[in-house]
Amino acid sequence: MDALLDAAEATVSLGVREMCARLNADAGSFAKAAANLLRAAQLTLSRESLRQIVETDGKRALRLSASGALVPQWTAQDCKGSDGTSLVYLSSDGFMAPLVTDAEKRARRKNVVRRRRRCGKKRRALPPRKPGADQPYKEFKAVMFYDHRMKHRQVSVTAGDCQKAGRLMRRDACRLDFGSADSRVGNIDGGPWIIGQIQKRCLPMTATGLDFYHLGQNVHKARREIFGEDDPAGLQRVGKLLHTVKHTGYEPFWEQLLALRTTARGRRRRKAADRLLHYVSDRREMIRYPEFLKHGWQIGSGPMESQCRVVPDRVKGPGKRWDRDNAEAIMALEAVDQSNQWSTLWSLALQQRN
Repeated sequence: MDALLDAAEATVSLGVREMCARLNADAGSFAKAAANLLRAAQLTLSRESLRQIVETDGKRALRLSASGALVPQWTAQDCKGSDGTSLVYLSSDGFMAPLVTDAEKRARRKNVVRRRRRCGKKRRALPPRKPGADQPYKEFKAVMFYDHRMKHRQVSVTAGDCQKAGRLMRRDACRLDFGSADSRVGNIDGGPWIIGQIQKRCLPMTATGLDFYHLGQNVHKARREIFGEDDPAGLQRVGKLLHTVKHTGYEPFWEQLLALRTTARGRRRRKAADRLLHYVSDRREMIRYPEFLKHGWQIGSGPMESQCRVVPDRVKGPGKRWDRDNAEAIMALEAVDQSNQWSTLWSLALQQRN
């Protein structure tokens, strides 16, 4: 038995790995996480060892999710309100994260080689250099299913393109039995790729709405171009526009936008009004706030916007640069935690080890 225990604990134990992942999530760097580990548990790990541990476990989480071993612990039928009907929201969005470019990797490798030569000692050959990104920032995408009270939620993240995000939508919808919900409501920021993937993956939506905040942002952007930054008449006009679209609907809102376009004087102002008209016209089917309010549905994608701040928080910050797959792994651990699957993840890891 002693021999078996020694073999199992020859590397870092599973409990320490979980502790590393937890401490890293709230630390600004791997060095800070290693220092916290020393203070919290009197365990000494270098920041590089801790980095490798956390990134490896993040990639494990992605593999378990892809294989179907790590699945949500709830379904659409668990999302019933006081009226006895089930309601599940779907939202998705993209966000930027910093990556290390190929040029930066080449420069780092030159510095490492220079230091090794100055040392004068024979060292083990460096591993092949991993290619870097072509740009310093890349877009990652998140998909989220949640109930009205945010008691149940499923968050998934990917470094892939919109097609990969669409496959995550379909995968999680099947696992949650999304189609069995009485109401299946989409709340999105109006990105064409999001509504395109919802349609391509044939998700059975009851209704899909445009986030009211993003509509307001575009209306105010046009207002600043037409009236100026703090013009009282412009603020009053926009307040009336937003009140109309929220409580009366698309048609009266559209008529008021056309009236606004006729009063715009000058090429710059007309161009701003035209941009707003095109934005609204392209999203006409999603501007249905009176219907949403009548059913008691949310008209904002605040929960998704919150996840787009929380999930990538650890990978953002001054001086931080990541390989694409490592950044995805770090964010995957946060997505697991936000989905209330943390304990399940480590239980599965224990089963695999045993």
